[in-house]
Amino acid sequence: MSKKNKNKSQPQGDLTKSITDILRKEPGKSFNHKQIAAKLGVNDATSRNNIIKKLAQLAAKKQIEEEERGKFKISRKGNDYYRAVIDMTTKGYAYALVDELEDDVFISPRDLNTAFNGDEVEIYIYNRKRNKKSEGEVTQILKRKRTEFVGVLDMQKDFGFVVIGDPKMYTDIFVQKNKMGDAKDGDKVVVELEEWPDKADSPFGKIIQVLGTPGEHHTEIHSILAQYGLPHEFPKEIEDFANQIDTSIQPEEIKKRRDMRDVLTFTIDPADAKDFDDALSFQKLENGNVEVGIHIADVSHYLQPGTVLDDEAYERATSVYLVDRVVPMLPEVLSNNACSLRPNEEKYTFSAVFEIDKNTKVVNEWFGRTVTYSDARFAYEEAQQIIETEKGDIPEDISIQDKAYTAKDEIVDAVLTMNSMAKKMRSTRMRQGAISFDKVEVKFQLDEENEPVGVYFKTAKDANKLIEEFMLLANRKVAEFIGKRDEKKTFIYRCHDEPDEEKLVSLNSLVSRFGHGLNLKNRKTVSSSLNQLLQDVQGKKEQNLVDTLAIRTMSKAYYGTENIGHYGLAFDYYSHFTSPIRRYPDVMVHRLLQRYLDGQPSAKEEEYDEKCHHSSEMEGLSSSAERDSIKYMQVKFMIDHQDREFVGVISGVTDFGIFVEIVENKCEGMIRLRDIKGDHYDFDGENYAIVGRKTKKSYQLGDEVIVKVKNADLVKRHLDFTLIGKHEE
Repeated sequence: MSKKNKNKSQPQGDLTKSITDILRKEPGKSFNHKQIAAKLGVNDATSRNNIIKKLAQLAAKKQIEEEERGKFKISRKGNDYYRAVIDMTTKGYAYALVDELEDDVFISPRDLNTAFNGDEVEIYIYNRKRNKKSEGEVTQILKRKRTEFVGVLDMQKDFGFVVIGDPKMYTDIFVQKNKMGDAKDGDKVVVELEEWPDKADSPFGKIIQVLGTPGEHHTEIHSILAQYGLPHEFPKEIEDFANQIDTSIQPEEIKKRRDMRDVLTFTIDPADAKDFDDALSFQKLENGNVEVGIHIADVSHYLQPGTVLDDEAYERATSVYLVDRVVPMLPEVLSNNACSLRPNEEKYTFSAVFEIDKNTKVVNEWFGRTVTYSDARFAYEEAQQIIETEKGDIPEDISIQDKAYTAKDEIVDAVLTMNSMAKKMRSTRMRQGAISFDKVEVKFQLDEENEPVGVYFKTAKDANKLIEEFMLLANRKVAEFIGKRDEKKTFIYRCHDEPDEEKLVSLNSLVSRFGHGLNLKNRKTVSSSLNQLLQDVQGKKEQNLVDTLAIRTMSKAYYGTENIGHYGLAFDYYSHFTSPIRRYPDVMVHRLLQRYLDGQPSAKEEEYDEKCHHSSEMEGLSSSAERDSIKYMQVKFMIDHQDREFVGVISGVTDFGIFVEIVENKCEGMIRLRDIKGDHYDFDGENYAIVGRKTKKSYQLGDEVIVKVKNADLVKRHLDFTLIGKHEE
């Protein structure tokens, strides 16, 4: 027997549905009335006659086709069949997301027919409803989203079940003893789906990787990567290929490029950065304007199409940033060495160079391949010190291309001037309707064993915003350079649609409980009132809650060849040009830009459409893995603080419990309604609250409460809290 109930189709009382179920399951095959009767398990004359009549009726309605006399098959000509993507719930039923339909289609457990979350399927809508969810069933699996799953092996005598950790997976996977490899009972493993036989309760699979003992750090981090199908190391052939690339700077290659080695150039990055893929150059011009260069590692020089290395980079599409490690898109010889713009080294770069006037207007622009030399490397904190003190801990003598002279004043002047420019550029963006999401990032202090010993918050200061503004400038100008041409050229844009109106109304309703409000009159009032809201909540108890909810109202940014602009940044044209070490779309942007600079014809749009879709998908998986690693580390951190009481803010209210986010470390956990002592609490959805039946005491979204850790589950990455009471200031 399966550990979890498997959702298989059951015979229906409705004869129409029973017959069409049979025909749909084998769409290319035709059946006569006797074969259908046999499949329905009936053999009396009345039933057979009813089947004959029903077949004639269905054929007349064109729901089925009479292929030859007395033999019928399902009709594909009606409007009831659609391609869809399955969105499973944790309760066993699903919704089918259909592009052509405004509403999702409800799929009951019995109608899933082995479909899993994310699968591309064909569905048949058998019950269309007005003003309610239509109902349908899966008729074919067109493409499995995934065939590998992470779970824990529950071993019996001659077989086992892998119990999948994903709450949206409604079945476990049966594994025969000879397909377990070295796995032992209780191991966390990766199991590959092989088949789901017709009469089996569970699908069959084989164990392809043993991750280790549940709860151990190495096991859990690798299981996060495996859960999303992300690699944790490079195959040997990829490393070998990368190590054989000639990464030396050649005089003949320099001649093909704009030589900018004599221009003051520096990098500003996080203190712990291992790769530097962008640098800034600065020089004052005789006409009073300044020339700023945004120099990006020329990854496409080394990463050639058609090679195994390029194939691997495309498949990965992005670097993955987990709490304790980076899983890079490119091997170290490129990411940390050849393509890293390290100080006092010549590098091949791809640059966007702008002449900018005193009003921060770009009056001239140039794009192309360059060779640069980084004179200095600053951490954000060091650049911030220059901005705040108008000086900094900079060596008096810095060697610039073998010309030693006192450059301290020059660098200080460059940083201060560019900071002033960045502030003006940011202010202009805000006036044009950009949204200012300066969300607090949760970071961990780790010891040598990767154990979390502290939590701190990272906020963007002027030095961060300086870099951000010039990267945004390069990304925008590159997109405009291609997108504004008379003749359309295939290009990759970073697209961001307007927020969903219903979500904005819902957000407005929520924030009104804290005394805030949004103006939903038009696009501009939405943007300005959102910015005002984000500014008003800074430093308040509800800040993180409101920040999170506001981000959720936004559409998801994606890569596409059809430019729709970027709502959040208020740009009509936007692309990703500045991070090719860690994002494959940036590599493609470099290639396409060079192609058009060389005067070549437009690339094939269909080819790049597919690449954009893949890159967006991999970005989503990477973000999920990053979130899971933070959640895992938060749970790990809280294990050592189970005796402490914490002040938290109610961040979510459901019919089974309330979520609470601890103020001092942003760790979130759940208090189940059944665990709250002293009363029975009911869910009040309209007021985002729970209310006690006897005491009428209520706990509402945004309330401050005192909690203790009840249970910290590393495997499920879940915290349960005990409610102590309301926090009285």
